[in-house]
Amino acid sequence: MARDGRLQFLRRGKLREGRTDRDGQRIASAMEELRHRGKATLHDRLHRVRTAFGLAVQAGLAAGLAYLISHRLLKNPQPVFAPISAVGTLAASVGQRFRRTVELIAGVAVGVLVGDALIYFVGTGAWQLALVVTSAILLSIFAGASVAIVIQAAATAVLIVTLSPSTENLEFPRFIDALLGGGIALLVTAILLPLNPLRVINRAARPALDLLADQLDACAEALRNQDREAAQRALFRLRENKEELAALSEAIEGAKETSTLSPARWHRRGELTHYAEAADPIDRAMRNTGTLIRRAVTMIEDDEPAPEPMPDAIGHLAESVRLLRHEFAAGQEPQEARERSLRAVSEAGRAYAEGVGFSGSVVIAQVRTTASDLMVASGIEQEEANRLVRQAFGEKEHRTGPPTDRNPA
Repeated sequence: MARDGRLQFLRRGKLREGRTDRDGQRIASAMEELRHRGKATLHDRLHRVRTAFGLAVQAGLAAGLAYLISHRLLKNPQPVFAPISAVGTLAASVGQRFRRTVELIAGVAVGVLVGDALIYFVGTGAWQLALVVTSAILLSIFAGASVAIVIQAAATAVLIVTLSPSTENLEFPRFIDALLGGGIALLVTAILLPLNPLRVINRAARPALDLLADQLDACAEALRNQDREAAQRALFRLRENKEELAALSEAIEGAKETSTLSPARWHRRGELTHYAEAADPIDRAMRNTGTLIRRAVTMIEDDEPAPEPMPDAIGHLAESVRLLRHEFAAGQEPQEARERSLRAVSEAGRAYAEGVGFSGSVVIAQVRTTASDLMVASGIEQEEANRLVRQAFGEKEHRTGPPTDRNPA
């Protein structure tokens, strides 16, 4: 009995030891993922700081100049509105700063008009303040004003009601300060400290294109290892691309504005054309890659065949995205990116010839479609890109199966 009890104890000990080993592996894996995520988060934050550094310097310079001019030259004893207007103009969406200046002036006009009129008739106080703000907002909306004008009108009305009893002749300086602040912001943006538009776009494009390339790589590796969870993680991460795409679109608009307003950047207009024309096909490539990865998840779930050229094709797509970013940043014709896209299509043709299931055929189709998107992003016309994709795919495309140059999703 004692011997049997000892054997059972030893077996339980070995089971606990084995369970501990497995638990330790899972814990170690989780901790490694957390460390990697922490490094990625720090890297992303530092990248955002570098991206916003130029804007921060512009805002600081504009605020200081607006304060100095309003205080020293215009003899305003409390030059609050001028630096606020300057910072408000620069803090607007990049590419809309001229419009933002106009909106500031329009909002000030509505706020002063409503505030002065109602103060004259009803005086000042808590309920008067509520009435003034409500009226300013409703009047702005009735006139069809934008959200920025509505907010500015309400804020100006609040300042008029709260400061008028203690500050005389507030209305005219408020107009001048709003005009001065917006003008100083545009002066800093266009003349004194214009940003390099290509550098701004390159920094904004990097997160979006790196995200696309990394998830394509992750999908290729998941197919090689038949790892559904890894493919699913890549899909979830790719779906969180709205912030990266919005930053890229905003940077392109800002670069257009800078190259239009700043004489020192006029010579960059031609170079910006590549990025401006690439924004839409890159967005389409993101969406088509999402379909590709989703079908790769289904392939693994259904245990469909994944010929070796298939993950290779997806890996070539990832490398094409990285080459596209590198060649754009260097101001080069993206020949290597185009070649790698066509190599991805060629590998997809080999995989199709070896035999794939239904979801596999969809993955092949999405490789072709995404490659076509990347070719268009590189500056090739859509029809020519489609022709090159068909040529790279080869005669194998005439096999019976789902159409491969459409989006089956």
